[in-house]
Amino acid sequence: MMEDHLALPFSTNVLGVDVVVEKVDMTRDGSIVAICRRDKTRQRIGILDLPLPTPAPGGAEWITAYRHWRRGF
Repeated sequence: MMEDHLALPFSTNVLGVDVVVEKVDMTRDGSIVAICRRDKTRQRIGILDLPLPTPAPGGAEWITAYRHWRRGF
């Protein structure tokens, strides 16, 4: 799974809020989501909707490959 190849945790900014991406998970419908934390609050965000930091974390090419696959090549 992507979690095995993506350097976690990493920090990013979502809608002006700094968050830590702790892990990735798969939903029942097969979508991949990032589990983001800020203080004690956690939120699931679609991995394709997640803004990546610069520089991107190691393994970010897996997100790019997933995006390509979801679009149907």
